[in-house]
Amino acid sequence: MSNIKINTGLQGKRALVTGGTKGIGKAIADELAQAGAQVIVTARSHTADVIPGQHFIAADLTQSEQVVNLKEKIDELFGGIDILINNAGGLTHPGGGFGTLTDEHWEQEIQLNLLAAVRLDRLLLPKMIEQKSGVIIHISSLNGRLPLWNMTMAYGAAKAGLNSYSKTLAMELAAKNIRVLTVSPGATKTKGMQDFLEGYAAAVGITVEEATKQLLSQSGGIPMGRMAEPEEVASLVHYLVSPSAAYLTGTNYAVDGGSLQVV
Repeated sequence: MSNIKINTGLQGKRALVTGGTKGIGKAIADELAQAGAQVIVTARSHTADVIPGQHFIAADLTQSEQVVNLKEKIDELFGGIDILINNAGGLTHPGGGFGTLTDEHWEQEIQLNLLAAVRLDRLLLPKMIEQKSGVIIHISSLNGRLPLWNMTMAYGAAKAGLNSYSKTLAMELAAKNIRVLTVSPGATKTKGMQDFLEGYAAAVGITVEEATKQLLSQSGGIPMGRMAEPEEVASLVHYLVSPSAAYLTGTNYAVDGGSLQVV
């Protein structure tokens, strides 16, 4: 009989959640705070939804100087972090194939969905290496493994880049006792998802219901028959950053209700 004990407590841990004021990011921030972590939340602008006990620092992670300022404030106030959740990201380009996407669309998607995480990791990792411990979670997307050419071409390509970067970073840092993991949500019931469906529907002249059916159909459907709740993604992230997941690194976890039909 195994003597392994489940330990998901995070008392005394300092956690930074980017894009942590809404959607999946907020659910993660709230979950980690409830588990005992000291949670720092960053986003472009503050909202009233940041719960008491969470420390908010404004930053646009597509701007290098603001990322440096964020790192300096964290060092000053907290002396570093133990857990980094790179959740900031999102789909900003219009629907349509290659011909609809400009250089600016591609640049924005890559900045927001790949380089924001790269530059923040680069600044915060030295202290993790110094303290010989840390966990980094990159929140990717099922689109990084399941391209949708007419909806998310540049976004999916940026997330695919994030997946590859996360894996190689995990390989580099494993011997330094720093774990790096990727979580790839599928369709998730957030305001961002609703905004995307409304925008796509308006752009191609269909209803939101038709856009939703099209999205789910092109994704192979969801065998469980529903979108994920943000809290279901947060529960996995909580486990992955906890002591109970101490031997896990380099893996990409799909939270998709069975949508990704590969072995």
